[in-house]
Amino acid sequence: MSAYADSTALAEAALIMERCNDLAGLSSHPEKLERLHLSPEHRAANDVVATWMEEAGLSTWQDPAGNQCGRMEGREPGLPALLLGSHIDTVPDAGRYDGMLGVLLAIQTVSRIRASGIALPFALEVVAFSDEEGTRFGTALLGSRALAGTWNPDWWNLTDRDGITLAEAFQDFGLDPARLPGAFRRPENLVGYLEAHIEQGPYLEDADRRLAVVTSIAGARRFTLVMTGHAGHAGGTPYNRRRDALLGASELVIEVERISILHSVIGTVGRLQAFPGGVNVIPGRVEFSLDLRAEFDVDRDECLRLIFEAAENIAARRNLTCDATEIYRADATECDPLLQRAIAAGIQSTGDTEPLAMWSRAGHDGMAVADLTRIAMLFIRCRGGVSHHPDEHVKRSDVAAALDAFEAAVLAVAVTESGTVIV
Repeated sequence: MSAYADSTALAEAALIMERCNDLAGLSSHPEKLERLHLSPEHRAANDVVATWMEEAGLSTWQDPAGNQCGRMEGREPGLPALLLGSHIDTVPDAGRYDGMLGVLLAIQTVSRIRASGIALPFALEVVAFSDEEGTRFGTALLGSRALAGTWNPDWWNLTDRDGITLAEAFQDFGLDPARLPGAFRRPENLVGYLEAHIEQGPYLEDADRRLAVVTSIAGARRFTLVMTGHAGHAGGTPYNRRRDALLGASELVIEVERISILHSVIGTVGRLQAFPGGVNVIPGRVEFSLDLRAEFDVDRDECLRLIFEAAENIAARRNLTCDATEIYRADATECDPLLQRAIAAGIQSTGDTEPLAMWSRAGHDGMAVADLTRIAMLFIRCRGGVSHHPDEHVKRSDVAAALDAFEAAVLAVAVTESGTVIV
């Protein structure tokens, strides 16, 4: 860690972590963290983040998609902006650093640069995306896709668990769906996008490193699968006459693991429900999920082909049918080489002369923003690789190093953009 980090960044890191705790208190549940898109807790989080943005010297606004935004002008008004940020929505029973840490690191980075008096050749903007997880409406990256201008009008009909449509939720939040295009950005108005995020995996910790450069974000596809057989009496139906959908689904779950390991792809069945659900009834229908992700789309899609082939064979052998509906697709996203070098330079400024580089197994807002402008990411070590869980944990010293690195990365981009040393 740099001398500056030793004397100053630890205190700033403590402030950032305290603010993460403050945001964790904005939850729809008293005993666990859950903050959903367009909820009262989302409104409260936007308000407090806006206050912190203003304290850092940013002018603030909430865009027509519910993203909380702030801007600090560069050496002259109206310049294109380097966008910094992450998300402030959560999964159910969440940890307090996923997304939130990146937003607060971005705000503190702006605060540092403003205090330094450095005149940047671009503006700095910070965005706290309203929806990355997709927890409420089942479709991820709604906030960043709105900003990127890749909104799908069919999404207005998505419903939450209470039957409220996305369009209704917008109106309840005080937003006008007809004004959503006002959230769309134009490529010529942006220099790029940088995001700091906890790794959500164990690789940094296993390597005993604090920070890493992200090379790409995994390509993911998600499906709802339905295995259908015939329900029957558990005692009265002989085995040779059973069409047990749960046995077929269970066999396919094992095949998902086997095929995924064989092809170095990450396959997960995270939800499985049998119907009609009686303890003495042979399941006639099973609904389950499939999440498949890989560094390269071709590997992911080949693995998917083999899984579907296995499903057909299992269903035929057991006299079942298996149907799949794709509910999400995001192809692999490559980080920009020049911005990767800026992130690497930032890490080097903390004393790590050979920064670790890795691909992200998790999805991030950068996947959507990449449709608009070039992106890069900085990963921060998290204990045990645990994320999407209350046990998410980061070290204060790692947050301090990340703050130093992120600021240095922004300045490295400024040098590249201006072609000279920034003072």
